[in-house]
Amino acid sequence: MLHGTGPISKNRLTIEDRALPALSAGKILVMVRACGVCRTDLNIVEGDLPPQHATIVPGHQIVGVVAAVAPGVEMKIGTRVGISWLGGTDGTCRFCREGRENLCDHPVYTGYDVDGGYANAVVARADFAYPLSDRLDDLQAAPLLCAGIIGFRALRVAGVQRGESVGLYGFGSSAHLALPILKHWGCNVYVVSRGKNHRTTAEAMGADWVGKENDRPPVRLDRAVTFAPVGSVVIDALGALRKGGVVGINAIHLDCIPRFDYDSLLWGEREIRSVTNMTRADARDFLALAAEIDLKPVSTSFPLERANDALRAVENDTIDGAAVITMAAEHPGAR
Repeated sequence: MLHGTGPISKNRLTIEDRALPALSAGKILVMVRACGVCRTDLNIVEGDLPPQHATIVPGHQIVGVVAAVAPGVEMKIGTRVGISWLGGTDGTCRFCREGRENLCDHPVYTGYDVDGGYANAVVARADFAYPLSDRLDDLQAAPLLCAGIIGFRALRVAGVQRGESVGLYGFGSSAHLALPILKHWGCNVYVVSRGKNHRTTAEAMGADWVGKENDRPPVRLDRAVTFAPVGSVVIDALGALRKGGVVGINAIHLDCIPRFDYDSLLWGEREIRSVTNMTRADARDFLALAAEIDLKPVSTSFPLERANDALRAVENDTIDGAAVITMAAEHPGAR
C-alpha cells in the first residue's frame, strides 16, 4: 500500500491485509503470481505523477490466475492472464470510436486509478485481461505486459520498417525487449546508454553498435526511440536522424527538452512523436509476436515484502532487465 508519495529511499510502501472487494459487472478476480516493476510505478510512488487517491496498491504488469468471475463474464476460472497499465476505457469518446483507445478521454489505469498487482489478488475488467501463452512462465511474462507492449507500440509510433537502422536511447526493461523484435525484423540496432551494465547486455543481445551517453551512432538513423526520462536524450536522437526520420519518445514522464537549433536538427521533415499508453490491439499483437519469437526477458525476482527494494533497483539501474515481484502463495493453475 502507498499512503503518501515521497522518495523511495524512505520505504514508502507498507504491507497490509485487506478484504477482497465484491465483483461488479464485467470484472474478474485474479490471484496474482507475479507483477513486473515499472518506472511508472516509481513515478507514482515518488509523486512525479499526481496522486489520484489517498491510498493505492501500485503495479500494472500482472500475471495471475482467474479465481472468480462476475455473472455474464465468459472467461474460465483457472485461465492464466496478464493485466497491463490500461485497465479500462469509456468506449464512447471520439478516440475510442476512432480505434485510438490509448487516447481515451476517461481512461482507467491499473495501479494508479484502481488498485494494482503488488498484492496477492487484484480485481480487473475481464475485457482488459489477456490470456497468456504457456511458452512463457510468470517471470518471463510479467515484464512483457507494460515494458514489452509499450516498447512495441513505440516502434509502431516511430514507423519502424523491416531492415531499417534504429536507435534505442536508454536500455532498461522496455528497450531490451524491443531489441529482439527489431532483430527479428532484420533491422540494424544502435544502442546508446549511460549504464555500463546496460551496454554490456545490449552487446550480448546482438546490438550492431553500442555507445555511451552522448555518443553518436556511426550511421544516420531511420528511426530512434528514447526510453530515458531525460529531455536532452531527445536532442541526441534527433541529431542522429536522417532526413525524414522519426524520434518516438517512450516516456510517461519527461523533464524539459532543451532548446535546440531547428535548421540542423528538425528541418528536413524530421519528426518527434510522443508515445501515449497502448491499445488492446497492441497488447494482443505483441503477446502473439512474443510467443512466436520465444521472447524471454531477463528479470530479477523480489518477494512482495521487498517491493521497496525492487523499486530502488529500478531507480538506480542496479539490475539487468526487469524487476519482478513474486508472490509466495501457490494458486490453482499457477506455473
